[in-house]
Amino acid sequence: ISYLTLQQPFQPVDGVTLLHVWYYGWITAVSTGLGVLPLLFVPRLDSYWVGVSNAVAAGMMVAASYSLFVEGCTFREPTDESDISTEVRTAIGALLGLAFILATKQFLEQHEDIQVGGLDGTDARRAVLIFFVMTLHSFTEGVGIGVSFGGSHGNELGVFISASLAVHNIPEGLAIAVSLLPRGTSKTSAALWAILTSIPQPLMAVPAFLFVHYFIPILPVGLGFAGGAMAWVAFFELLQEAYEDTDLLTTAGISFVSLTTMLIFQGAIDEGSRS
Repeated sequence: ISYLTLQQPFQPVDGVTLLHVWYYGWITAVSTGLGVLPLLFVPRLDSYWVGVSNAVAAGMMVAASYSLFVEGCTFREPTDESDISTEVRTAIGALLGLAFILATKQFLEQHEDIQVGGLDGTDARRAVLIFFVMTLHSFTEGVGIGVSFGGSHGNELGVFISASLAVHNIPEGLAIAVSLLPRGTSKTSAALWAILTSIPQPLMAVPAFLFVHYFIPILPVGLGFAGGAMAWVAFFELLQEAYEDTDLLTTAGISFVSLTTMLIFQGAIDEGSRS
């Protein structure tokens, strides 16, 4: 698919086409599978390295959540006709994201016999929770790609948003892989599961581009939803498990370095898009 749908030129110059929007959405989805790459060099993950990997993923996801909140609050589009400020819409989305997480956890706790890919019990519920969060917020990211290409300055903004989301997707893939690999799932299967959670991105990017006028008002809500849900998973799932498998100093140090590195990298992408 990556080869057959490759667009020439790769970056829109004379105008954005529907195939450009699809391809950028597809690339952001595939980038989620890159989260498995660091684990290819580890023949066997013991509990300590699972904790380290969770701390890395948590730090990067907190940085990604922060970026989503900032993008939602600072979103400006001339055709946005909503009377509600972007800050309020982003906050509403964040609260909805937290409510969704709590409702999903409650539902999963009532179904203790759930099984996923050879996992059962607590492992299966944790994997399903992370899978749901990543998949649902991918719908929002797909809308973000489509709206960014369809709005004003779509040629430049669409490429920047797509690149940012591709970077955000890598720690999400790592989080999914870390929840699956120690329980016997193969690295290939973990990569495919990670990519599957991001398939809504190209699927939603196309209609959002075609009907950009209708999607623009709800984009800040979606960004807030994604940021809130990801932040909850990072703080209350990944960091908690990292602390249990390592110690407080290791978890805090690694997650802080991961968060800082992600923010610096995100800033570099932002600067590059403006230059």
